Amino acid sequence: MLEGCTPWPQDVAARYRDDGHWRGESLVDLLDTAVTAYGSRTALVQDDVRITYTELGLRTRRAAAGFRARGIEAGDRVVVQLPNGPEFVIVCFALFRLGALPVFALPAHRSQEITHLCAQSGAVGYVFPRSHHGFDHTALARRVRDEVTGLKHLFMSGKGKPADGDMVPLAEVDADPVELPAPGPADVAFFLLSGGTTALPKLIPRTHDDYVYQTRAARAAGPVDGGDVYLAVLPVEFNFTWGCPGIVGTLAVGGTVVLAQDPTPERCFPLIEQEGVTFTSVVPSVLQLWLEAAEWHDADLGSLHFLQVGSAKLYPEVAARVEPAFGCRLQQVFGMAEGLLTFTRESDAADTVLTTQGRPVSPADEIRIVDEEGRTLPAGGIGELLARGPYTLRGYYRAPEHNGRSFTDDGFYRSGDLARLTPEGNLVIEGRIKDVIIRGGDKVSAAEVEGHLLALSSVARAAVVPYPDEYLGERTCAFLVPVDRPPVLAEIKVALEQRGLAAYKLPDRVAIVAELPLTGLGKTDKKVLAAIARGERVPASTAFLPVAAAVHAAVPDAG
Repeated sequence: MLEGCTPWPQDVAARYRDDGHWRGESLVDLLDTAVTAYGSRTALVQDDVRITYTELGLRTRRAAAGFRARGIEAGDRVVVQLPNGPEFVIVCFALFRLGALPVFALPAHRSQEITHLCAQSGAVGYVFPRSHHGFDHTALARRVRDEVTGLKHLFMSGKGKPADGDMVPLAEVDADPVELPAPGPADVAFFLLSGGTTALPKLIPRTHDDYVYQTRAARAAGPVDGGDVYLAVLPVEFNFTWGCPGIVGTLAVGGTVVLAQDPTPERCFPLIEQEGVTFTSVVPSVLQLWLEAAEWHDADLGSLHFLQVGSAKLYPEVAARVEPAFGCRLQQVFGMAEGLLTFTRESDAADTVLTTQGRPVSPADEIRIVDEEGRTLPAGGIGELLARGPYTLRGYYRAPEHNGRSFTDDGFYRSGDLARLTPEGNLVIEGRIKDVIIRGGDKVSAAEVEGHLLALSSVARAAVVPYPDEYLGERTCAFLVPVDRPPVLAEIKVALEQRGLAAYKLPDRVAIVAELPLTGLGKTDKKVLAAIARGERVPASTAFLPVAAAVHAAVPDAG
C-alpha cells in the first residue's frame, strides 16, 4: 500500500477476499465491464450533453493518455476541484486508469483548504474550473502553486486559454489511447476528505477493493439496477454522491447519471421529469426546500422510486412528509467518508424508516456503541459509535499522531458520533462528541473558525457554537469579545473570506459580549453559549451573569 497509508491486517484482508467482499476488481475494471455490457446506453447527462458508455470509455482512455503526455505518472496525486459535470467523472476515471490518485476537493474550498490538500497529499497536479459562481479559480491556482513545493501541473476547465500560458486547458488533455499497466485492486484509488473536527480536512485513502465493494453493497441495499436514473444533486466530491451507491454504483449496472448544477427545486424538479429520475440523495436542508416547492411546482415527479436523505439529522416530522409530497419512499442514510454506511430498507416498518438510520449495508460491518471507558453498551445505551469493516479505513493518510487517537488497538474507527442501537439492530444517531457544526450537511470545525477569528485585529476572544435552523439543521453563531470597536457581521465575513475561508464556514450570526463564560476548569463554557444562542436563559449562578443580558440582546438582532 502507498506509504503513509495503513493497510488492513493480512488475515483480515484474506477473510474479506475469501468471503467474496473483495473480488479483485478495480474501479477501472468496473467501468470497462460496464462499457462492454452497456455500450450504447446513456451513461451521463448534463443539459444537452449526453454521453454513452462507449463514449465515456473512450474519453477516459484519451484523457488518461493526455495526462500521461502532460507529465502525470502512476502514483502521482492530483487535486481535483470541479463542479458537477461529466468532466469530473472523465478526469477521475482517467486518473484511475493511469494509476494516479485524485484528491477530491469541494467546489466551495478556497486557498486555505486547497493549499493544505496539495501540501498534505504531495500533489503534483491540480484540476480546477476557470471560474465557478463568480469566483476566479485561476488566481487561486497560481497562489497555491507559488506556495506548495512540488505542484507543477495546473489543468483548467472552461472556455478560453490562460493569458500567460502557465495552465493547460483541460480540453487539451487528450491523446491517442495507449496501453497502461492496470492498477492493483489493493492499491489506493483516490482520497476523500474527512468532515473536519480539526482545523483542516484529513485525507481518507480509499482502495479499489474497498470502494468497489462499498458501491456494490450500497446498490443492493437500495436496491438499484440498470433501469435506474440517478440525479447527482450534491457535489460529486461527496462520498454520498459519488458512491452510496451514487454515480459509481449507477454506472456499474448500466444506469444513467444526470448531473445537476445546483440543488434548487427550480433546477432539479424539471430534470426529474425530463429524464425520468428514479432516485437521488440530498441533505435535510435541501429536502426542506424541495418539500416547500412541491406544494406549488407543477413538475411531474412520478418517476421517483426513493429519496435518500443523510449527512445531517432528519427529524421524524420532516421525514413523514416525504412520501405524501413526492409519492416515493424515504431511505434514511447514515454514512461517513471514512467508511461505514447504514441504510433503512424498503421492507422496513414505517416507524423504522422515520426514526432510525437503518442497518449496515454489509454483513461484515462491525459496530460497537461504547461508554467513555470503552465498554460496550447494551441496546438502547447512548455512547460513541465505533466501526470496523471491509470499506472502513484503518488510518488517515500521513497522520500517525491523529490515527493513534482515532482508532482502537483492534482497528475500530472512533467516529465521534453519539449513537444507540434499537433492539432490532437499527442505528440512531443522537449527536456528536466532536466540536463540529453540521450546516446543511457541511461540517464546520468550530476550532478552525475560532482560529481565524482570533487572527483578526478587531477580535480579542472568540467562541463558535451552533444554533438550530429549520432549513440547514444548524447555523453558526460567533461570540466575540472585541478589542475596541465591535465589528459587525458583514465586516467579519469579508475579513474571513480574505483569509481564504470557504463560504459555508462563515458565521451566520455575531454576538458581541464583554467576556466569555468559563467552566470550573477555566475553559470556555460552550454549553452556556449554545443555550443562549438557542434563545434560552442561563442560570444566575453562572460566571456569565454580568454579560448575559447583553448577549440576549445581541443574538436575535445580529446579522
